Amino acid sequence: MRAQNRFSAQFVKSAPVGKHCDGAGLWLVKREDGGAQWVLRVTVHGRRREMGLGGFPSLGLAEARKQASRWRDVAAAGRDPIKEREAEERAARREDISLAILTADAFEARKAELKGDGTAGRWLSPLTIHVLPKLGKVPVTDIDQRDIRDTLAPIWHTKADTARKAINRLSIVMKHAAALGLDVDLQATDKAKALLGKTRHVPKNIPAMDWRDVPDFYASLDEPTLTHLALRLLILTGVRSGPLRNLRLDQIEGHVWTVPAEAMKGRKGATADFRVPLSAEALRVIDLARPHARDGLLFPNTRAGVISDMTLSRMMQRRGLEARPHGFRTSLRTWLAEATDATHEVAEAMLAHVVDSSVVRAYRRTDYLEQRTELADRWTAFVTGGAQKVIAFKTVD
Repeated sequence: MRAQNRFSAQFVKSAPVGKHCDGAGLWLVKREDGGAQWVLRVTVHGRRREMGLGGFPSLGLAEARKQASRWRDVAAAGRDPIKEREAEERAARREDISLAILTADAFEARKAELKGDGTAGRWLSPLTIHVLPKLGKVPVTDIDQRDIRDTLAPIWHTKADTARKAINRLSIVMKHAAALGLDVDLQATDKAKALLGKTRHVPKNIPAMDWRDVPDFYASLDEPTLTHLALRLLILTGVRSGPLRNLRLDQIEGHVWTVPAEAMKGRKGATADFRVPLSAEALRVIDLARPHARDGLLFPNTRAGVISDMTLSRMMQRRGLEARPHGFRTSLRTWLAEATDATHEVAEAMLAHVVDSSVVRAYRRTDYLEQRTELADRWTAFVTGGAQKVIAFKTVD
């Protein structure tokens, strides 16, 4: 029997179910449903590769042999025909390797690492607002440092933090494109930074209240409104406003509030939930807020969702205060440093900061809950002006 071109046109039409070899690696795979598929088997660098060429009858015998001959030559030259074809298809559809499409693809690949699977859009927003409007349609293989410089120059000094996030995430997208086999310049973002120069922007810390002034402010929160109660609990626990505003009643058990890992910010590499010790005063504030609860949320908005961060900030702003709610974390951290003997690790754990390397954390399997409980009680005693002194709320008619 001939080693190649074994089939006749009539055989291809009437071939029984199964695999049939035309020779030189070209196979016809006939299915039970009557359909058939052409498959080419080649060996590249000692590894067998199977390449689908198309279905019969849309791809006839003559064309299948022609394609098989072409891809055998590619394999004989030491190149992978499957990868060669993928590269040709990408070149034929250059819009498919535009920065916009590669950005979306990179985002999909990273979603599991992001808080809430990136549903808030914060990872994408620096790119969608400042980069993609100008470079979104450009093939990622064509983007160089001058394109990046010209795109980010308008915000490089005026919105430095946003520009930094944009260029860092653009670097991630470029690396993702390279991993897909695209010929991109992985140094383009670093070269762009060199062209843009050092930013003149001086970052500003969020204004914080001096820890010595916190007791007076806490005592002034004497109305049983959601805003006052939320600010009280924010001060007592030292958490960020996001987890506090989204606090659910089923997250509280005894004197511990467990914040889900996905709700925590700034804990990259940490997968465990975060336990927050609740003092007697904190539990009292939670009880006072319970009548406001809706759908399991302790601090619901009047319409839907939860109270906004701006609600808390505006309340302090109306009082003429420079400090903002997030600043109470700084107040607590400074009090820990100046008024207690808490170790660095425990003090950082009070604010849910991740410290040390992943290796050290792997061996140090504790969240210092017992020590943090004692410190939370001491902080509460200080904030309330005594040994957890109960502050009466004003009666609201």
